[in-house]
Amino acid sequence: MKIEKGRDTYTVLWCGLCFGIHWVTYFYALHLSSVAIGMLAIYTYPVITSFLEPIVLKTSFQKSHLILGILVITGVYFLVPDIDFSNRQFIAVCFGMVSAFFYAIRNIMIKPKVEQYNGSVLMMYQLLVISVLLAPLSYFTDFKMVYIALPGIVFLALITTTVGHTLLLKSFKYFSATTVSIMSSIQPIYGILMGMLFLGEFPAWHTIIGGALILTAVAIENIRVFRGVKPKST
Repeated sequence: MKIEKGRDTYTVLWCGLCFGIHWVTYFYALHLSSVAIGMLAIYTYPVITSFLEPIVLKTSFQKSHLILGILVITGVYFLVPDIDFSNRQFIAVCFGMVSAFFYAIRNIMIKPKVEQYNGSVLMMYQLLVISVLLAPLSYFTDFKMVYIALPGIVFLALITTTVGHTLLLKSFKYFSATTVSIMSSIQPIYGILMGMLFLGEFPAWHTIIGGALILTAVAIENIRVFRGVKPKST
């Protein structure tokens, strides 16, 4: 299935660009800090989505999201008690939140297109855009390191990216972008546990507190959604 020329093409191209920025900033956040910091910072995106979706898609705004937004901001503060640009952890959180913002934008922009196109088609075009944009960086890449990490990269590309994000896009056909982002918020818990198990990264107490506040905000919204207090767009 081809994407129709015109507005749909531009939308998918912009989504590919946003998705690429999301990837680069997310992995750089992981590079600068731990799995816990990187994942907790990016999973501010459900609340970011709840604020942006009513503006972009012209849906009703839920006043309770203001309180949840404050809770998330407090959680982010606990992730980085020392606000200093010489602090790698602070920079990592900044990159994580930039990643969260562009991820939220991409999800909101692509949602209306899921009704018209298959999720796998939309994902293919976005990956094509990202491949073209990042191709020049191959000239500066140390492929020896790539070969060493090849099994993990293949798993990341085929399972968590291709399959995972295709299923995510398909879910937009049945739920709002906000609801989908909220339902996916269990992932930081899995990521932190895997980081502890495979990398020996144990989060500090302030990271645990900040993460608990962020996930609490997301959990509250999750409960609201499944009790039937949903945005009108769902």
